[in-house]
Amino acid sequence: MIKPYFADFDDITPPKIDNMSEQRLRLWHISAGVVIGLALWYLQWRWTVSLNPKAMIFSITVALAETMIFIGTILFFYDIWCEKETPKSPPPKTRSDLHLGGDGNIYVDLFVTTVDEGADLVSPSIIDAKALNIPAGVSLSIYVLDDGNRDSMRQLAKNHHVGYLSRQDNIGYKAGNLRNALLQTKGDFVVICDADTRVFPGFLQNTLGYFRDAKTAWVQTPHWFYDIPQGETWDNSLARVLKAPRPGLARLMRFLTGNNIIGRDPFLSDPVIFFDVIQRRRNRNNASFCCGAGSIHRREAIFANALQSKSQNIARLNGMLNTDDAGAGAQLVQIEPFKFHVSEDIFTSIQLHSRGWHSVFHPDIEARMLSPWTMKAWSTQRLKYAGGTYDIMLRANPIFRRGMPWQTKLHYAATFWSYLSVLWLPILLFAPVISLMTGLAPVKAYSFEFFMHFLPLLLVNEFAMYVACKGYNTHGGRMLAVSAFPLQLRGLWQVLRRKKLGFPPTPKTLFARKQLGFVYSSMFILAVFAASVGFGIWAFKMRVPGYSYSLLIVNFFWIFWNSFPFIKIISMSLWNPEKGRPCGQNNTMNKDISYAQ
Repeated sequence: MIKPYFADFDDITPPKIDNMSEQRLRLWHISAGVVIGLALWYLQWRWTVSLNPKAMIFSITVALAETMIFIGTILFFYDIWCEKETPKSPPPKTRSDLHLGGDGNIYVDLFVTTVDEGADLVSPSIIDAKALNIPAGVSLSIYVLDDGNRDSMRQLAKNHHVGYLSRQDNIGYKAGNLRNALLQTKGDFVVICDADTRVFPGFLQNTLGYFRDAKTAWVQTPHWFYDIPQGETWDNSLARVLKAPRPGLARLMRFLTGNNIIGRDPFLSDPVIFFDVIQRRRNRNNASFCCGAGSIHRREAIFANALQSKSQNIARLNGMLNTDDAGAGAQLVQIEPFKFHVSEDIFTSIQLHSRGWHSVFHPDIEARMLSPWTMKAWSTQRLKYAGGTYDIMLRANPIFRRGMPWQTKLHYAATFWSYLSVLWLPILLFAPVISLMTGLAPVKAYSFEFFMHFLPLLLVNEFAMYVACKGYNTHGGRMLAVSAFPLQLRGLWQVLRRKKLGFPPTPKTLFARKQLGFVYSSMFILAVFAASVGFGIWAFKMRVPGYSYSLLIVNFFWIFWNSFPFIKIISMSLWNPEKGRPCGQNNTMNKDISYAQ
Protein backbone atom coordinates (compact mmCIF):
# COMPACT_ATOMS: atom_id res chain seq x y z
CA MET A 1 0.00 0.00 0.00
CA ILE A 2 1.37 3.46 -0.95
CA LYS A 3 2.10 5.61 2.07
CA PRO A 4 0.05 8.85 2.01
CA TYR A 5 2.03 12.07 1.72
CA PHE A 6 0.97 13.33 5.15
CA ALA A 7 2.51 10.30 6.87
CA ASP A 8 5.88 12.04 6.49
CA PHE A 9 4.68 14.66 8.99
CA ASP A 10 3.43 12.33 11.72
CA ASP A 11 6.36 13.08 14.03
CA ILE A 12 5.93 16.86 13.92
CA THR A 13 4.75 18.14 17.29
CA PRO A 14 2.43 21.09 17.98
CA PRO A 15 3.74 24.34 19.44
CA LYS A 16 3.16 25.56 22.93
CA ILE A 17 0.76 28.48 22.79
CA ASP A 18 1.69 31.23 25.26
CA ASN A 19 -0.38 34.01 26.80
CA MET A 20 0.25 37.61 25.91
CA SER A 21 2.50 39.17 28.54
CA GLU A 22 1.44 42.28 30.46
CA GLN A 23 4.41 44.21 29.08
CA ARG A 24 3.54 43.34 25.49
CA LEU A 25 -0.14 44.17 26.12
CA ARG A 26 0.73 47.65 27.42
CA LEU A 27 3.07 48.28 24.50
CA TRP A 28 0.36 47.11 22.07
CA HIS A 29 -2.23 49.46 23.58
CA ILE A 30 0.15 52.43 23.50
CA SER A 31 1.20 51.78 19.90
CA ALA A 32 -2.44 51.25 18.86
CA GLY A 33 -3.33 54.64 20.32
CA VAL A 34 -0.46 56.26 18.41
CA VAL A 35 -1.60 54.57 15.18
CA ILE A 36 -5.14 55.87 15.61
CA GLY A 37 -3.87 59.38 16.34
CA LEU A 38 -1.55 59.39 13.33
CA ALA A 39 -4.30 57.97 11.10
CA LEU A 40 -6.74 60.70 12.13
CA TRP A 41 -4.05 63.32 11.50
CA TYR A 42 -3.31 61.83 8.10
CA LEU A 43 -6.97 61.58 7.06
CA GLN A 44 -7.68 65.14 8.22
CA TRP A 45 -4.81 66.30 6.03
CA ARG A 46 -5.96 64.11 3.12
CA TRP A 47 -9.50 65.48 3.10
CA THR A 48 -8.75 69.12 3.86
CA VAL A 49 -5.35 69.83 2.26
CA SER A 50 -4.06 67.16 -0.11
CA LEU A 51 -6.91 66.54 -2.58
CA ASN A 52 -5.70 67.12 -6.13
CA PRO A 53 -7.94 69.73 -7.86
CA LYS A 54 -6.68 68.53 -11.28
CA ALA A 55 -8.08 65.02 -10.61
CA MET A 56 -10.72 65.57 -7.97
CA ILE A 57 -12.80 62.43 -8.61
CA PHE A 58 -9.70 60.22 -8.61
CA SER A 59 -8.33 61.94 -5.52
CA ILE A 60 -11.59 61.67 -3.56
CA THR A 61 -12.01 58.02 -4.53
CA VAL A 62 -8.55 57.11 -3.21
CA ALA A 63 -9.08 59.15 -0.03
CA LEU A 64 -12.40 57.39 0.52
CA ALA A 65 -10.72 53.99 0.12
CA GLU A 66 -8.09 55.03 2.67
CA THR A 67 -10.89 56.04 5.05
CA MET A 68 -12.53 52.65 4.65
CA ILE A 69 -9.18 51.03 5.49
CA PHE A 70 -9.03 53.15 8.63
CA ILE A 71 -12.50 52.02 9.74
CA GLY A 72 -11.40 48.42 9.20
CA THR A 73 -8.28 49.09 11.27
CA ILE A 74 -10.39 50.41 14.17
CA LEU A 75 -12.61 47.32 14.05
CA PHE A 76 -9.58 45.01 13.87
CA PHE A 77 -7.95 46.76 16.84
CA TYR A 78 -11.16 46.23 18.79
CA ASP A 79 -11.23 42.60 17.66
CA ILE A 80 -7.77 41.85 19.05
CA TRP A 81 -7.60 44.35 21.92
CA CYS A 82 -6.81 41.90 24.72
CA GLU A 83 -6.95 38.28 25.82
CA LYS A 84 -9.40 37.04 28.41
CA GLU A 85 -9.40 33.30 28.86
CA THR A 86 -12.37 31.30 30.07
CA PRO A 87 -11.16 29.62 33.29
CA LYS A 88 -10.35 25.97 32.73
CA SER A 89 -12.21 23.39 34.78
CA PRO A 90 -11.40 19.75 35.52
CA PRO A 91 -13.30 17.02 33.67
CA PRO A 92 -16.77 16.33 35.07
CA LYS A 93 -17.40 13.38 37.37
CA THR A 94 -21.19 13.20 37.21
CA ARG A 95 -23.96 14.32 34.89
CA SER A 96 -25.02 16.98 37.35
CA ASP A 97 -21.60 18.62 37.00
CA LEU A 98 -22.64 19.52 33.44
CA HIS A 99 -26.26 20.31 34.29
CA LEU A 100 -27.56 17.10 32.73
CA GLY A 101 -30.59 15.28 34.04
CA GLY A 102 -30.79 11.62 35.01
CA ASP A 103 -28.19 9.22 36.33
CA GLY A 104 -25.40 7.23 34.78
CA ASN A 105 -22.61 8.20 32.43
CA ILE A 106 -22.09 11.35 30.41
CA TYR A 107 -22.47 10.31 26.77
CA VAL A 108 -20.26 11.80 24.05
CA ASP A 109 -20.55 11.12 20.32
CA LEU A 110 -17.60 11.79 18.04
CA PHE A 111 -18.46 12.29 14.37
CA VAL A 112 -15.92 11.86 11.58
CA THR A 113 -17.54 13.46 8.53
CA THR A 114 -16.55 12.36 5.03
CA VAL A 115 -17.95 12.53 1.53
CA ASP A 116 -15.27 11.51 -0.97
CA GLU A 117 -12.08 11.14 1.04
CA GLY A 118 -10.26 7.83 0.90
CA ALA A 119 -9.65 5.27 3.62
CA ASP A 120 -6.00 6.35 3.92
CA LEU A 121 -7.22 9.77 5.11
CA VAL A 122 -10.15 8.69 7.30
CA SER A 123 -8.51 5.71 8.98
CA PRO A 124 -5.91 7.73 10.99
CA SER A 125 -8.71 9.98 12.24
CA ILE A 126 -10.62 6.95 13.52
CA ILE A 127 -7.52 5.45 15.12
CA ASP A 128 -6.70 8.67 16.97
CA ALA A 129 -10.32 9.04 18.11
CA LYS A 130 -10.19 5.55 19.58
CA ALA A 131 -7.02 6.51 21.46
CA LEU A 132 -8.74 9.33 23.39
CA ASN A 133 -8.28 9.39 27.14
CA ILE A 134 -11.86 9.11 28.36
CA PRO A 135 -12.58 10.74 31.74
CA ALA A 136 -14.20 8.60 34.41
CA GLY A 137 -17.96 8.61 34.07
CA VAL A 138 -17.87 9.41 30.36
CA SER A 139 -18.97 7.01 27.62
CA LEU A 140 -17.66 7.66 24.07
CA SER A 141 -19.21 6.49 20.80
CA ILE A 142 -17.44 7.04 17.46
CA TYR A 143 -19.28 7.28 14.15
CA VAL A 144 -18.16 7.65 10.55
CA LEU A 145 -20.64 9.95 8.80
CA ASP A 146 -20.30 8.98 5.15
CA ASP A 147 -22.14 11.32 2.80
CA GLY A 148 -20.76 9.30 -0.09
CA ASN A 149 -22.68 6.19 1.03
CA ARG A 150 -19.75 3.97 0.04
CA ASP A 151 -19.29 0.28 0.74
CA SER A 152 -15.56 0.84 1.25
CA MET A 153 -16.19 3.33 4.04
CA ARG A 154 -18.82 1.08 5.59
CA GLN A 155 -16.25 -1.71 5.67
CA LEU A 156 -13.62 0.62 7.12
CA ALA A 157 -15.92 1.53 10.01
CA LYS A 158 -16.66 -2.15 10.57
CA ASN A 159 -12.95 -3.02 10.61
CA HIS A 160 -12.35 -0.35 13.27
CA HIS A 161 -15.45 -1.38 15.27
CA VAL A 162 -17.05 2.06 15.12
CA GLY A 163 -20.48 3.18 14.00
CA TYR A 164 -21.34 3.97 10.39
CA LEU A 165 -24.10 6.37 9.31
CA SER A 166 -25.05 7.42 5.79
CA ARG A 167 -28.09 8.63 3.85
CA GLN A 168 -29.56 8.45 0.38
CA ASP A 169 -29.36 12.17 -0.45
CA ASN A 170 -26.96 15.05 0.19
CA ILE A 171 -29.44 17.73 1.20
CA GLY A 172 -27.66 20.36 3.25
CA TYR A 173 -24.29 18.74 2.57
CA LYS A 174 -22.17 18.70 5.75
CA ALA A 175 -24.92 20.27 7.87
CA GLY A 176 -27.39 17.72 6.50
CA ASN A 177 -24.91 14.93 7.18
CA LEU A 178 -24.64 16.09 10.79
CA ARG A 179 -28.42 16.32 11.13
CA ASN A 180 -28.81 12.77 9.88
CA ALA A 181 -26.38 11.59 12.54
CA LEU A 182 -27.82 13.70 15.36
CA LEU A 183 -31.29 12.28 14.76
CA GLN A 184 -29.92 8.73 15.10
CA THR A 185 -27.67 9.22 18.14
CA LYS A 186 -28.21 10.32 21.73
CA GLY A 187 -24.92 11.73 23.03
CA ASP A 188 -25.14 14.61 25.48
CA PHE A 189 -22.19 16.18 23.68
CA VAL A 190 -20.99 15.94 20.10
CA VAL A 191 -17.41 16.26 18.87
CA ILE A 192 -17.18 17.31 15.21
CA CYS A 193 -14.23 16.12 13.15
CA ASP A 194 -13.56 16.43 9.46
CA ALA A 195 -12.18 13.43 7.60
CA ASP A 196 -8.62 14.62 8.30
CA THR A 197 -9.11 15.73 11.94
CA ARG A 198 -6.91 13.71 14.25
CA VAL A 199 -7.68 14.49 17.89
CA PHE A 200 -5.02 14.29 20.55
CA PRO A 201 -5.60 11.97 23.55
CA GLY A 202 -6.43 14.80 25.98
CA PHE A 203 -9.21 16.39 23.89
CA LEU A 204 -12.13 15.36 26.13
CA GLN A 205 -10.22 15.84 29.37
CA ASN A 206 -9.38 19.41 28.40
CA THR A 207 -12.71 20.55 26.93
CA LEU A 208 -15.58 18.89 28.79
CA GLY A 209 -14.98 20.93 31.96
CA TYR A 210 -16.06 24.15 30.23
CA PHE A 211 -19.61 22.79 30.09
CA ARG A 212 -19.91 23.20 33.85
CA ASP A 213 -21.41 26.52 32.71
CA ALA A 214 -24.97 25.53 31.79
CA LYS A 215 -25.11 28.15 29.03
CA THR A 216 -21.95 27.01 27.20
CA ALA A 217 -23.12 25.73 23.82
CA TRP A 218 -19.78 24.78 22.25
CA VAL A 219 -16.05 24.82 22.76
CA GLN A 220 -13.78 25.51 19.77
CA THR A 221 -10.14 24.43 19.74
CA PRO A 222 -7.46 25.81 17.38
CA HIS A 223 -6.86 24.31 13.96
CA TRP A 224 -3.28 23.16 13.62
CA PHE A 225 -2.05 22.03 10.22
CA TYR A 226 0.72 19.58 10.97
CA ASP A 227 1.62 19.10 7.30
CA ILE A 228 2.66 22.71 6.59
CA PRO A 229 5.59 22.37 4.16
CA GLN A 230 8.75 23.34 5.99
CA GLY A 231 10.65 24.49 2.89
CA GLU A 232 14.31 23.91 2.14
CA THR A 233 17.58 25.72 2.67
CA TRP A 234 19.12 27.91 0.00
CA ASP A 235 22.01 25.44 -0.18
CA ASN A 236 19.73 22.50 -0.96
CA SER A 237 17.51 24.49 -3.32
CA LEU A 238 20.37 25.88 -5.41
CA ALA A 239 22.14 22.53 -5.48
CA ARG A 240 18.95 20.88 -6.72
CA VAL A 241 18.25 23.49 -9.41
CA LEU A 242 21.84 24.02 -10.59
CA LYS A 243 22.79 20.34 -10.23
CA ALA A 244 25.77 21.23 -8.05
CA PRO A 245 26.47 22.91 -4.68
CA ARG A 246 26.81 26.70 -4.81
CA PRO A 247 27.77 27.77 -1.25
CA GLY A 248 28.78 31.31 -2.28
CA LEU A 249 25.48 31.96 -4.06
CA ALA A 250 23.59 30.44 -1.13
CA ARG A 251 25.30 32.86 1.30
CA LEU A 252 24.38 35.76 -0.97
CA MET A 253 20.71 34.72 -1.11
CA ARG A 254 20.60 34.31 2.66
CA PHE A 255 21.96 37.85 3.01
CA LEU A 256 19.56 39.36 0.46
CA THR A 257 16.43 37.63 1.79
CA GLY A 258 17.31 37.54 5.47
CA ASN A 259 16.13 33.95 5.56
CA ASN A 260 17.86 30.62 5.20
CA ILE A 261 14.64 28.74 4.39
CA ILE A 262 12.57 29.17 1.24
CA GLY A 263 9.29 27.55 0.27
CA ARG A 264 7.87 27.32 3.78
CA ASP A 265 4.06 27.35 3.84
CA PRO A 266 3.65 28.02 0.09
CA PHE A 267 -0.15 28.43 0.34
CA LEU A 268 -0.03 30.76 3.39
CA SER A 269 -2.19 28.22 5.20
CA ASP A 270 -0.96 28.46 8.76
CA PRO A 271 -3.91 29.77 10.81
CA VAL A 272 -2.04 30.75 13.97
CA ILE A 273 -2.96 34.46 13.84
CA PHE A 274 -6.61 33.70 13.22
CA PHE A 275 -6.83 31.31 16.16
CA ASP A 276 -4.19 32.49 18.65
CA VAL A 277 -4.85 36.21 18.10
CA ILE A 278 -8.31 36.83 16.62
CA GLN A 279 -10.41 33.96 17.96
CA ARG A 280 -8.61 33.91 21.28
CA ARG A 281 -9.25 37.61 21.93
CA ARG A 282 -12.83 37.50 20.73
CA ASN A 283 -13.42 35.07 23.56
CA ARG A 284 -13.51 37.99 26.01
CA ASN A 285 -16.87 39.11 24.61
CA ASN A 286 -18.41 35.70 23.91
CA ALA A 287 -17.75 36.19 20.19
CA SER A 288 -15.44 33.34 19.22
CA PHE A 289 -17.39 31.51 16.54
CA CYS A 290 -17.40 27.82 15.72
CA CYS A 291 -15.04 26.70 12.97
CA GLY A 292 -16.41 23.18 12.57
CA ALA A 293 -13.65 20.64 13.02
CA GLY A 294 -12.09 20.37 16.45
CA SER A 295 -15.20 21.60 18.28
CA ILE A 296 -17.45 19.98 20.88
CA HIS A 297 -21.14 20.90 21.26
CA ARG A 298 -23.89 20.56 23.84
CA ARG A 299 -26.75 18.64 22.21
CA GLU A 300 -29.34 20.57 24.20
CA ALA A 301 -28.12 23.88 22.74
CA ILE A 302 -28.02 22.55 19.18
CA PHE A 303 -31.60 21.31 19.28
CA ALA A 304 -32.97 24.25 21.27
CA ASN A 305 -31.59 26.53 18.58
CA ALA A 306 -32.92 24.29 15.80
CA LEU A 307 -36.43 24.12 17.27
CA GLN A 308 -36.56 27.89 17.78
CA SER A 309 -35.40 28.47 14.21
CA LYS A 310 -37.96 25.99 12.92
CA SER A 311 -40.83 27.67 14.77
CA GLN A 312 -39.82 31.04 13.35
CA ASN A 313 -39.57 29.62 9.84
CA ILE A 314 -42.97 27.94 10.17
CA ALA A 315 -44.58 31.21 11.24
CA ARG A 316 -42.87 33.06 8.39
CA LEU A 317 -43.86 30.41 5.85
CA ASN A 318 -47.47 30.29 7.02
CA GLY A 319 -47.64 34.04 6.52
CA MET A 320 -46.27 33.66 3.00
CA LEU A 321 -48.74 30.86 2.24
CA ASN A 322 -51.61 33.08 3.35
CA THR A 323 -53.51 30.13 4.72
CA ASP A 324 -55.49 29.37 7.83
CA ASP A 325 -53.94 25.92 8.04
CA ALA A 326 -51.50 26.29 10.93
CA GLY A 327 -49.78 23.05 9.98
CA ALA A 328 -49.06 23.94 6.37
CA GLY A 329 -45.70 25.51 7.11
CA ALA A 330 -44.70 22.76 9.53
CA GLN A 331 -44.98 20.16 6.77
CA LEU A 332 -42.49 22.08 4.63
CA VAL A 333 -39.92 23.06 7.27
CA GLN A 334 -37.39 20.54 8.52
CA ILE A 335 -35.30 20.87 11.64
CA GLU A 336 -31.72 22.03 11.07
CA PRO A 337 -29.47 21.45 14.13
CA PHE A 338 -26.71 23.07 12.07
CA LYS A 339 -27.93 25.64 9.58
CA PHE A 340 -27.96 24.32 6.01
CA HIS A 341 -25.44 26.76 4.61
CA VAL A 342 -22.01 26.79 3.00
CA SER A 343 -20.75 28.36 6.27
CA GLU A 344 -22.90 26.33 8.61
CA ASP A 345 -20.47 26.75 11.51
CA ILE A 346 -20.45 30.56 11.71
CA PHE A 347 -24.16 30.79 10.77
CA THR A 348 -25.13 28.49 13.65
CA SER A 349 -22.76 30.42 15.94
CA ILE A 350 -24.60 33.64 15.13
CA GLN A 351 -27.95 32.04 15.94
CA LEU A 352 -26.72 30.66 19.26
CA HIS A 353 -24.99 33.89 20.27
CA SER A 354 -28.22 35.77 19.51
CA ARG A 355 -30.18 33.44 21.76
CA GLY A 356 -28.12 33.78 24.90
CA TRP A 357 -25.81 30.80 24.55
CA HIS A 358 -22.11 31.08 25.37
CA SER A 359 -19.08 29.96 23.43
CA VAL A 360 -15.59 29.13 24.64
CA PHE A 361 -12.34 29.29 22.75
CA HIS A 362 -9.90 26.81 24.25
CA PRO A 363 -6.44 28.16 23.34
CA ASP A 364 -4.45 24.91 23.44
CA ILE A 365 -4.10 22.71 20.37
CA GLU A 366 -6.10 19.51 20.80
CA ALA A 367 -6.16 18.14 17.24
CA ARG A 368 -4.20 18.17 13.99
CA MET A 369 -5.46 18.60 10.45
CA LEU A 370 -4.27 18.84 6.84
CA SER A 371 -3.68 22.06 4.93
CA PRO A 372 -4.39 22.75 1.22
CA TRP A 373 -1.55 21.43 -0.92
CA THR A 374 -2.90 22.36 -4.36
CA MET A 375 -4.30 25.43 -6.05
CA LYS A 376 -7.61 23.63 -6.45
CA ALA A 377 -7.80 23.02 -2.71
CA TRP A 378 -6.72 26.57 -1.88
CA SER A 379 -9.15 28.16 -4.35
CA THR A 380 -12.04 25.94 -3.23
CA GLN A 381 -11.46 26.90 0.39
CA ARG A 382 -11.11 30.63 -0.28
CA LEU A 383 -14.21 30.80 -2.51
CA LYS A 384 -16.28 28.88 0.03
CA TYR A 385 -15.22 31.20 2.87
CA ALA A 386 -15.97 34.29 0.80
CA GLY A 387 -19.32 33.17 -0.59
CA GLY A 388 -20.57 31.99 2.78
CA THR A 389 -19.54 35.17 4.57
CA TYR A 390 -21.11 37.48 1.98
CA ASP A 391 -24.34 35.49 2.02
CA ILE A 392 -24.62 35.75 5.82
CA MET A 393 -23.70 39.44 5.75
CA LEU A 394 -26.35 40.33 3.17
CA ARG A 395 -29.16 37.98 4.21
CA ALA A 396 -28.73 37.13 7.90
CA ASN A 397 -26.52 39.87 9.30
CA PRO A 398 -26.17 39.48 13.09
CA ILE A 399 -25.69 43.22 13.49
CA PHE A 400 -29.44 43.57 12.98
CA ARG A 401 -30.38 40.61 15.20
CA ARG A 402 -32.04 41.10 18.55
CA GLY A 403 -30.56 39.43 21.57
CA MET A 404 -26.89 39.74 20.65
CA PRO A 405 -24.86 42.17 22.81
CA TRP A 406 -23.32 45.09 20.95
CA GLN A 407 -19.81 43.98 21.98
CA THR A 408 -20.34 40.67 20.19
CA LYS A 409 -21.89 42.40 17.18
CA LEU A 410 -18.76 44.53 16.75
CA HIS A 411 -16.63 41.39 16.46
CA TYR A 412 -18.86 40.03 13.71
CA ALA A 413 -18.77 43.47 12.08
CA ALA A 414 -14.96 43.23 11.98
CA THR A 415 -15.24 39.96 10.08
CA PHE A 416 -17.71 41.34 7.56
CA TRP A 417 -15.76 44.58 7.08
CA SER A 418 -12.61 42.63 6.27
CA TYR A 419 -14.48 40.88 3.45
CA LEU A 420 -16.06 44.13 2.28
CA SER A 421 -12.55 45.43 1.63
CA VAL A 422 -12.87 43.72 -1.74
CA LEU A 423 -14.78 46.88 -2.77
CA TRP A 424 -12.00 49.38 -1.97
CA LEU A 425 -8.88 47.24 -2.16
CA PRO A 426 -8.88 47.36 -6.01
CA ILE A 427 -8.94 51.16 -5.83
CA LEU A 428 -5.68 51.20 -3.89
CA LEU A 429 -4.19 48.42 -6.03
CA PHE A 430 -4.87 50.19 -9.31
CA ALA A 431 -4.37 53.80 -8.21
CA PRO A 432 -0.68 53.62 -9.25
CA VAL A 433 -1.76 52.24 -12.63
CA ILE A 434 -4.11 55.19 -13.17
CA SER A 435 -1.39 57.64 -12.13
CA LEU A 436 1.16 56.13 -14.52
CA MET A 437 -1.33 56.00 -17.41
CA THR A 438 -2.63 59.56 -16.94
CA GLY A 439 0.13 61.48 -15.19
CA LEU A 440 -2.36 62.43 -12.47
CA ALA A 441 -1.73 61.81 -8.77
CA PRO A 442 -4.35 61.27 -6.02
CA VAL A 443 -2.59 63.99 -3.98
CA LYS A 444 -1.59 67.55 -4.86
CA ALA A 445 2.05 66.57 -4.87
CA TYR A 446 4.36 63.87 -3.56
CA SER A 447 5.99 66.46 -1.34
CA PHE A 448 7.82 66.41 1.98
CA GLU A 449 4.47 67.16 3.63
CA PHE A 450 2.96 64.02 2.10
CA PHE A 451 5.76 61.79 3.36
CA MET A 452 5.70 63.48 6.77
CA HIS A 453 2.05 62.46 7.17
CA PHE A 454 2.23 59.04 5.55
CA LEU A 455 5.50 57.39 6.58
CA PRO A 456 5.13 57.69 10.40
CA LEU A 457 1.67 56.12 10.14
CA LEU A 458 2.98 53.27 8.00
CA LEU A 459 5.96 52.52 10.27
CA VAL A 460 4.12 52.76 13.59
CA ASN A 461 1.31 50.57 12.26
CA GLU A 462 3.85 47.90 11.28
CA PHE A 463 5.32 48.02 14.77
CA ALA A 464 1.87 47.87 16.41
CA MET A 465 0.88 44.81 14.39
CA TYR A 466 4.14 43.08 15.27
CA VAL A 467 3.51 43.67 18.96
CA ALA A 468 -0.21 42.84 18.86
CA CYS A 469 0.33 39.58 16.98
CA LYS A 470 3.03 38.31 19.37
CA GLY A 471 5.75 38.60 16.77
CA TYR A 472 4.03 36.35 14.26
CA ASN A 473 4.62 37.21 10.63
CA THR A 474 1.67 39.37 9.52
CA HIS A 475 2.96 39.97 5.98
CA GLY A 476 1.69 36.60 4.82
CA GLY A 477 -1.80 37.53 5.95
CA ARG A 478 -1.76 40.78 4.01
CA MET A 479 -0.39 39.00 0.98
CA LEU A 480 -3.16 36.41 1.26
CA ALA A 481 -5.85 39.09 1.51
CA VAL A 482 -4.64 40.75 -1.68
CA SER A 483 -3.98 37.59 -3.68
CA ALA A 484 -7.40 36.17 -2.83
CA PHE A 485 -9.39 39.26 -3.80
CA PRO A 486 -10.33 37.94 -7.31
CA LEU A 487 -11.89 34.90 -5.60
CA GLN A 488 -13.65 37.16 -3.12
CA LEU A 489 -15.05 39.25 -5.95
CA ARG A 490 -16.33 36.07 -7.55
CA GLY A 491 -17.95 34.99 -4.29
CA LEU A 492 -19.63 38.39 -3.87
CA TRP A 493 -20.89 38.28 -7.46
CA GLN A 494 -22.39 34.83 -6.90
CA VAL A 495 -24.24 36.05 -3.82
CA LEU A 496 -25.49 39.23 -5.49
CA ARG A 497 -26.80 37.13 -8.40
CA ARG A 498 -28.51 34.88 -5.83
CA LYS A 499 -26.66 31.95 -7.32
CA LYS A 500 -26.90 28.88 -5.13
CA LEU A 501 -23.69 28.39 -3.20
CA GLY A 502 -22.04 24.98 -3.30
CA PHE A 503 -20.66 23.03 -0.37
CA PRO A 504 -17.51 21.48 -1.88
CA PRO A 505 -15.12 19.84 0.59
CA THR A 506 -11.54 21.05 0.39
CA PRO A 507 -9.71 18.48 -1.79
CA LYS A 508 -6.96 16.51 -0.06
CA THR A 509 -5.59 14.91 -3.24
CA LEU A 510 -2.25 15.97 -4.69
CA PHE A 511 -1.82 16.87 -8.35
CA ALA A 512 1.48 16.51 -10.16
CA ARG A 513 0.55 18.84 -13.04
CA LYS A 514 0.81 22.61 -12.87
CA GLN A 515 -2.43 24.44 -12.17
CA LEU A 516 -2.10 27.78 -13.95
CA GLY A 517 -5.80 27.77 -14.79
CA PHE A 518 -6.48 29.10 -11.31
CA VAL A 519 -4.28 32.18 -11.68
CA TYR A 520 -5.20 33.76 -15.01
CA SER A 521 -6.63 36.79 -13.19
CA SER A 522 -3.33 37.29 -11.35
CA MET A 523 -1.43 37.06 -14.63
CA PHE A 524 -3.74 39.68 -16.15
CA ILE A 525 -3.24 42.04 -13.20
CA LEU A 526 0.54 41.69 -13.41
CA ALA A 527 0.36 42.38 -17.15
CA VAL A 528 -1.62 45.59 -16.45
CA PHE A 529 0.97 46.60 -13.84
CA ALA A 530 3.82 46.00 -16.30
CA ALA A 531 2.06 47.92 -19.09
CA SER A 532 1.53 50.93 -16.82
CA VAL A 533 5.19 50.95 -15.84
CA GLY A 534 6.22 50.80 -19.50
CA PHE A 535 3.83 53.59 -20.42
CA GLY A 536 5.00 55.73 -17.52
CA ILE A 537 8.64 55.40 -18.61
CA TRP A 538 7.72 56.25 -22.21
CA ALA A 539 5.67 59.27 -21.17
CA PHE A 540 8.47 60.54 -18.94
CA LYS A 541 11.03 60.23 -21.74
CA MET A 542 8.66 62.00 -24.10
CA ARG A 543 8.30 64.80 -21.51
CA VAL A 544 4.53 64.45 -21.34
CA PRO A 545 3.17 67.05 -18.86
CA GLY A 546 2.61 65.66 -15.35
CA TYR A 547 5.24 62.93 -15.48
CA SER A 548 7.78 63.94 -12.84
CA TYR A 549 10.50 61.99 -11.08
CA SER A 550 8.45 61.89 -7.87
CA LEU A 551 5.34 60.56 -9.62
CA LEU A 552 7.33 57.75 -11.25
CA ILE A 553 9.31 56.80 -8.14
CA VAL A 554 6.30 56.67 -5.80
CA ASN A 555 4.07 54.76 -8.20
CA PHE A 556 6.85 52.39 -9.32
CA PHE A 557 7.31 51.52 -5.64
CA TRP A 558 3.60 50.79 -5.17
CA ILE A 559 3.42 48.77 -8.38
CA PHE A 560 6.41 46.75 -7.20
CA TRP A 561 4.88 46.29 -3.73
CA ASN A 562 1.43 45.39 -5.06
CA SER A 563 2.89 42.80 -7.43
CA PHE A 564 4.19 40.50 -4.70
CA PRO A 565 0.83 38.89 -3.77
CA PHE A 566 0.05 38.08 -7.41
CA ILE A 567 3.52 36.69 -8.00
CA LYS A 568 2.97 34.61 -4.89
CA ILE A 569 -0.28 33.14 -6.14
CA ILE A 570 1.35 32.19 -9.44
CA SER A 571 4.15 30.49 -7.52
CA MET A 572 1.46 28.50 -5.68
CA SER A 573 0.28 27.02 -8.96
CA LEU A 574 3.83 26.04 -9.88
CA TRP A 575 4.71 24.58 -6.49
CA ASN A 576 5.93 21.00 -6.52
CA PRO A 577 4.55 18.95 -3.58
CA GLU A 578 7.80 17.00 -3.43
CA LYS A 579 9.49 20.15 -2.11
CA GLY A 580 7.16 20.09 0.88
CA ARG A 581 8.49 16.93 2.45
CA PRO A 582 9.98 17.48 5.90
CA CYS A 583 13.74 17.34 6.11
CA GLY A 584 13.79 14.61 8.76
CA GLN A 585 14.09 16.76 11.84
CA ASN A 586 11.32 17.06 14.41
CA ASN A 587 9.94 20.40 13.28
CA THR A 588 7.82 22.58 15.49
CA MET A 589 5.94 25.74 14.67
CA ASN A 590 8.01 28.89 14.84
CA LYS A 591 7.31 32.59 14.61
CA ASP A 592 7.77 32.83 10.84
CA ILE A 593 4.16 32.01 10.07
CA SER A 594 1.03 33.60 8.72
CA TYR A 595 -2.73 33.21 8.91
CA ALA A 596 -5.42 32.05 6.54
CA GLN A 597 -8.83 33.25 7.91
